[in-house]
Amino acid sequence: MTLEEHIFDIPSEHEQNVFGQFDAYLKKIERVTGVSAITRDGGLKLIGSELQVEQAKQVLLELLELAGRGRQITEQNVDYVLSLAMEKQSGALLEIDKELICHTISGKSIKPKTLGQKQYVDAIRDNMIVFGIGPAGTGKTYLAMAMAITAFKSNEVERIILTRPAIEAGEKLGFLPGDLQSKVDPYLRPLYDALYQIMGAESFQKNMEKGLIEVAPLAYMRGRTLDNAFIILDEAQNTTPAQMKMFLTRIGFGSKVVVTGDETQKDLSPDVRSGLEVAEKVLGRVEGISFCRLTSKDVVRHPLVQKIVTAYEEYERKAAGRKEKHDAKHRKGVRPGTRN
Repeated sequence: MTLEEHIFDIPSEHEQNVFGQFDAYLKKIERVTGVSAITRDGGLKLIGSELQVEQAKQVLLELLELAGRGRQITEQNVDYVLSLAMEKQSGALLEIDKELICHTISGKSIKPKTLGQKQYVDAIRDNMIVFGIGPAGTGKTYLAMAMAITAFKSNEVERIILTRPAIEAGEKLGFLPGDLQSKVDPYLRPLYDALYQIMGAESFQKNMEKGLIEVAPLAYMRGRTLDNAFIILDEAQNTTPAQMKMFLTRIGFGSKVVVTGDETQKDLSPDVRSGLEVAEKVLGRVEGISFCRLTSKDVVRHPLVQKIVTAYEEYERKAAGRKEKHDAKHRKGVRPGTRN
């Protein structure tokens, strides 16, 4: 194998940001691409095959560009740029980084961080109803909340309605002590947390008192028509088909709906089909409705979460394959463990 060498300058002000603490990011780039990297006098020498050097160079140039834009490089950034480079999609993260949804109350930018997230955000802009389906940590609910608050602040909608099935209480909240708000709060806490972070507690409270922001369990949507609202149904995998149909038929004029869920975290009884699963089969080809599937590649929490999600996806894929083989044997009339 012929070895190539490439030398380029890394500005000293960006070196630690791009290389990571104790060169952790640089070592990861070496490990994944297979290059050897040597730092000397403000320069960086990459040694490896032509392909290895090119991949490592593209990764470092993208990270350098992000650093030049004032971004703090994270391990998730490095992992994602590496995965894109391996798939020959270099430059995608730089395009994604240009997209800004809004800022949190503390001034932090909220933007899609992966190609899957960007497609999800674009789908919300372009469609009346969007289903965001994927594992935990992919930003399904948080990005939907950011889009809802942005639409509300720009007067595109008159109110925000957030709902989720209180499946842990069986949607029967009467046996719990306290008033309605205290009963449903534990089930809706993740929605409150996102609202506080993006909108601020004071602004949220004022708008809630005016009835412009409503957070309620799914059961309280029955019998209503929801006009000029941005409506988010969270944890939709825990709806029944009847509940999902009830919810979707509440939508009125001037409204936008985002339905989020993770089919692998269903809390329904084993004999009850998920309304999310049925909706995808029934509505998959209806114009104006978009289904966005996020994967482990779109997880933006701690890198360990991404590894956990990937491991479970692999386990479930193999389990489904074994079940399919088992069922096929039974259909042919061959008992498992016997030979023809």
